[in-house]
Amino acid sequence: MSRFNIRLFWGFWLIVSAGWLLLNPEIFSASGLFAIRGHIVQLSGLLAMAAMSVAMILSLRPRWLEKRIDGLDKMYRIHKWLGIGALGVSVFHWLWSQGPKWAVGAGWLSPPVRGPRPEITDPVRALFGSLRGTAEGIGEWAFYASVVLLVIALVKLVPYHLFRQTHRIFPVAYLVLVFHSVVLIDYDMWFTPLGPILALLLLGGSYAAVLSLLGAIGGNRRVSGEIVTMRKYPGVHSLETEIQLAAGWPGHKSGQFAFVTSNRIEGAHPYTIASAWRADNPKITFITKGLGDHTSKLSEKLKTGQKVTVEGPYGCFTFDDGLSHQIWVGAGIGITPFIARLKEMAAADPDTPTPEIDLFHSTREVDEAALSRLAADARAANVRLHVLIDAQDGTLSADRIRETVPEWRKASLWFCGPSAFGQALRTDFTKQGMDMENRFHQELFEMR
Repeated sequence: MSRFNIRLFWGFWLIVSAGWLLLNPEIFSASGLFAIRGHIVQLSGLLAMAAMSVAMILSLRPRWLEKRIDGLDKMYRIHKWLGIGALGVSVFHWLWSQGPKWAVGAGWLSPPVRGPRPEITDPVRALFGSLRGTAEGIGEWAFYASVVLLVIALVKLVPYHLFRQTHRIFPVAYLVLVFHSVVLIDYDMWFTPLGPILALLLLGGSYAAVLSLLGAIGGNRRVSGEIVTMRKYPGVHSLETEIQLAAGWPGHKSGQFAFVTSNRIEGAHPYTIASAWRADNPKITFITKGLGDHTSKLSEKLKTGQKVTVEGPYGCFTFDDGLSHQIWVGAGIGITPFIARLKEMAAADPDTPTPEIDLFHSTREVDEAALSRLAADARAANVRLHVLIDAQDGTLSADRIRETVPEWRKASLWFCGPSAFGQALRTDFTKQGMDMENRFHQELFEMR
């Protein structure tokens, strides 16, 4: 995550925690395990539900937020880390809720002494009180389900199709936890400044959950299409697919991506767009590499004339920085957004100002046809192309980039490829004094 998004992520936890602590200063003077337990259970429950709610709202792929967070890929990264945080806080909440009860049952602790309870005259408070047992029971089972679903989402060894099918159950667990929270959160908190904020988060999260269950997320950004051509590049285990789009596609910028559905059971998969947009010829091209159980079989499953659904466009990896020099690094299939930009530049008006560009493409695999097309696209766009094949040229490094581009300090760096390679470049260029916040751009192409 960028520094801004890291601050946004940690700021969320700090602001919610600080807000609750300011409204509940008695936690600092509470005495006895059970008194402290009550406060901790309330705070951890609030934090977990707030995080889950924000994560649910982000799953809507809100267009208004995408540019502020620098792309849907960054938004999904925050979504993922909010899920991890919610998982950890939920486990902490459950342990504090159940642990003292276990200790009492085992005879390690004496049960708390409770005095007579005051008569409840508020009908809403009385209703919530009557629902406490139900809320605790179903909330516990929803917690167990959420833990399992979040673990499946985070463990990448689980196949994507299984992750997708199980993740669609999560909105049900979330809605149950909303009921659990509304009933069990301290009633008086609803009348504090935190009350309306939490209510809005729960309403927003519930709205997102319902849309998810209906399969309506991104529905207003979908258009139908038909596969018109397919071309295989066996040397790099890749497939180029061209799709004729129906009316409704708003156009896209090079570097953006879209979700494509070719099989309803498999669902939508994100792919970087590998073509420039022409309104007079509404086609879109994707290049996919056989890396997983789905993409490795696409060449067998897809055929010309097949109907597909395309949703998008998404992403802010669009080369818009206004600098006079750019360095592009496309590693492996990460070359795709740069191909789209090359085609866009080649088709542009010759008088359109463009930056000076050095494009580095590093690859372990070789397909002469693919490399020839890349070289032709680079020549047409007047871009200097540097191809490094690992076996004969060695691996690409930050040092090699700086040696090749002596004026790198005046340039921005755009990277798409394996995340570990991107992190290595980021670390190295940071040490050399590059302004990483404004001049280093990386597509975090991981949707789980």
